[in-house]
Amino acid sequence: MIRKKSPSALKIIPLGGLHEIGKNTCVFEYDDEIILLDAGLAFPTDGMHGVNIVLPDVTYLHENRHKIKGMIVTHGHEDHIGGIPFHLKNVEIPVIYGPRLAIALLYHKLEEAGVQNRTELKTVRPRDVVRLGKNFSVEYIRNTHSMADSFTVAITTPVGVVIHTGDFKIDHTPVDGEKFDLQKLAEYGEKGVHCLISDSTNSEVPGFTPSEKSVYPNLDRVFSNAPGRLMVTTFASSVHRLQIVLELAKKHGRLVAVVGRSMLNVIAHARNLGYVKCEDSLFVPLHSVRNMPDEKLLILTTGSQGEPMSALTRISKGEHRQIKIRKGDTVVFSANPIPGNTIAVVNTIDKLMMLGANVIYGKDKGIHVSGHGCQEDQKLMLALTRPKFFIPFHGEHRMLVKHSQTAQGMGVPPENMVVIQNGDVVELTQDSIRLADKVSSGIELVDSSRSGMVENEILEDRQKLAEDGVVTVALTVSLDGKLIGKPQLNLRGVVISGEKAQLQELVTKTLEKSLINYLPEYTKLNGHNNTQVDWSGLQNELECGIQRMLRREFQGQPLLVFLMQIPDVEGGAEVQKEITVKPVGRRRRRSTAKVAS
Repeated sequence: MIRKKSPSALKIIPLGGLHEIGKNTCVFEYDDEIILLDAGLAFPTDGMHGVNIVLPDVTYLHENRHKIKGMIVTHGHEDHIGGIPFHLKNVEIPVIYGPRLAIALLYHKLEEAGVQNRTELKTVRPRDVVRLGKNFSVEYIRNTHSMADSFTVAITTPVGVVIHTGDFKIDHTPVDGEKFDLQKLAEYGEKGVHCLISDSTNSEVPGFTPSEKSVYPNLDRVFSNAPGRLMVTTFASSVHRLQIVLELAKKHGRLVAVVGRSMLNVIAHARNLGYVKCEDSLFVPLHSVRNMPDEKLLILTTGSQGEPMSALTRISKGEHRQIKIRKGDTVVFSANPIPGNTIAVVNTIDKLMMLGANVIYGKDKGIHVSGHGCQEDQKLMLALTRPKFFIPFHGEHRMLVKHSQTAQGMGVPPENMVVIQNGDVVELTQDSIRLADKVSSGIELVDSSRSGMVENEILEDRQKLAEDGVVTVALTVSLDGKLIGKPQLNLRGVVISGEKAQLQELVTKTLEKSLINYLPEYTKLNGHNNTQVDWSGLQNELECGIQRMLRREFQGQPLLVFLMQIPDVEGGAEVQKEITVKPVGRRRRRSTAKVAS
């Protein structure tokens, strides 16, 4: 009797987007084929000094690059497409399918990065079906979100249909009139959805998420009450919000100056594709704002999240070349802080107020609504799709847990769902769902140089510099093992209890003592009474002696930069032997972070 080969499992592997907000990246794998769903980025925390962008660790993709058949993109937010240009530098993706607006924004990014030839971009429209490899076909289902042209996807696989909601809320009165295709969802639910992977961001919030149109009357009221210049900041990618702001500018007789590269880019693409509708005459160049009456001007700017280099942050610090805050200005934050950005946003608001601006912000003002569904939206998604298996996705751990509880209340058995982390391998068969393995996950960090990979220790050194400063010791040692002159001592960001001269004397005595103790150990005869000194070994001993001394003297753990010079035996000139940079404190632990520059 010939046994039939048992069917393979579908592997679902999130590389980003779980236990966090941002860098959404998901792998679907069946046999020797992989498709990717989105590849986003996140923004750095306060401790990531000099870092601009946080990416997921995609080692698994590098190792399995030969399996990749393509990518599907759900919408154009940075936390879903921002990582693609970086990944394409190392991994070729044969084709990327996505909505028109997302692909327009992505093409611009790929051109800037010089990787537009490493993939083929193809646009899709509602209910388009695309095939990737022999195991995957994907139908794009229109949904509603804070960004225009956003989709849920139904992925047909050998084990069944998997619906990935993407980011969504159920908005019955969307600004652009493009309604959620609930009928298509219901059709899939009627036929049978094997697994639902669903946005968990607002799973802790009861009720429905309000429609984007609910913001209009509240912003209208703010515009009516603003006597002077008006500045509005929101997410550059919130196309529907931008449309509302531009409509209100026209209604109230204000011309619009746009500040911020990302805002200019999104508005240009959204207008070209018809998602933002307004006349050219509504806009004025930034250089002309000084000559305009205050009551006739609206400045639309980036910086709603307090990003250090954003336009509004620079305005709040008085560092923007063309815009200065004046008394009587009204600044509107039409966005809520993303978790982790609250302190930066509050600091920006404080600075604007101290400069004399009237700042309008806060959830109670009704000038912002979320783009993610709350509990009732999530229940409706579950009711329409009626999935056999369920995976909460896109959110921090407590959000995932709460969403799984909601799903249980809607009839999904606890054994038919998993709460997972980045790097977990979920195996889905026709009859089961389970955690099967773990792949490399973590983060890669990008700084402003973007010139190559940097070791993990760079970030730790930056953190150490920020916390405790740096001590530099430079010395010259003669061939007979004596100090030539006093060692040079330099302190940066280091607090000392006494005078620097006392520390200088202590460093000198420590080095002299170490030379006396260790020079014989690292000196040997080399025939005819010639001596040879292991200068590298001696340097290590001197350095360790300075480290021990500094640990005794300082409460903190500053970095030590140690430079030793010895005379060149042949030419008599001083030659720098080596520079080492080490923390004074305990040994550094290895980090899971990689730093890409």
